[in-house]
Amino acid sequence: MEANIDSAALRNHCKAVAATMAYIARQKGEDEEKWAAIGLVHDLDWERHPEQHCQKTEQFLVEAGWPDEYVRAVLSHGWQICTDVEPLSELEKTLYAIDELTGFVTACALVRPSKSVRDLEVKSVRKKWKSAAFAAGVDRDVIVRGSEMLDVELDQLIQTVIEAMREVADDIGL
Repeated sequence: MEANIDSAALRNHCKAVAATMAYIARQKGEDEEKWAAIGLVHDLDWERHPEQHCQKTEQFLVEAGWPDEYVRAVLSHGWQICTDVEPLSELEKTLYAIDELTGFVTACALVRPSKSVRDLEVKSVRKKWKSAAFAAGVDRDVIVRGSEMLDVELDQLIQTVIEAMREVADDIGL
């Protein structure tokens, strides 16, 4: 990951997504390592090739011999944004739903006096959610679509992401 991502913030985002993917996989009895690996590499191209987001990561992963299922999952997180690969599997839907949400939760944590996810609550996230100016780059519609795909209430998805990120708070600077 470090070979493709210089920004500590983006590396921390990828780690947060990986941790959240592993956390949800564990809850569902799925392969934690697989889900985490996909979360970790999902934004490999974002920093250096934003205009080719997902396509360059696809190229990197194919060249490295990653399984087609993993590559497809990475592509699906950009559905209706930069790819036409619709999330179909539970893994793909989860990545789609939590990618933007981990960024939003991070933003919410960073404006707290503690600058930590450890004391962040769903109600605080929902309060910030209402302000379009707060974390304006986060596409809230993607998060809502993702929670609907998973058939999970938004507040529950937020709670899950917070809990997952608490497990790696030190590693991601929160």
